Amino acid sequence: MTQGERVREIRKTLNLTLEKFGDKLGIKKGAVSAIETNRNSLTDQTALLICREYNVNYDYLMNGEGEMFCDLPQTIIDELCMQYNLDDLDRALVELYIGLPERCRADIKSEIHKMIQKLGRWEVKYNKNDK
Repeated sequence: MTQGERVREIRKTLNLTLEKFGDKLGIKKGAVSAIETNRNSLTDQTALLICREYNVNYDYLMNGEGEMFCDLPQTIIDELCMQYNLDDLDRALVELYIGLPERCRADIKSEIHKMIQKLGRWEVKYNKNDK
């Protein structure tokens, strides 16, 4: 199976029209059709977009190896952890923060804002002395 045929198989599995599939990638339906029919080659940039936007396994798309789709995250937090490479402590902090009452989150943001302002002033002083 060619790369174009795999693109078509992915699109059909997702039950998307050429137009809908291309919209999410920022390409026209004619360009998607040209890839699927092997009139145009699948560029690495387009392949990466397909993988990112539709959770497609890159090895499958490019070489026909492995499963069509990557494992889907079960929750938004799972997705966040995958996207930003968060470890267990990071995850626990995110879960703790979002579980706090709104007032507590506002207080934490206020304190972090103050720390950032202090850090910014310190960096300005440090940079001036560094010259």
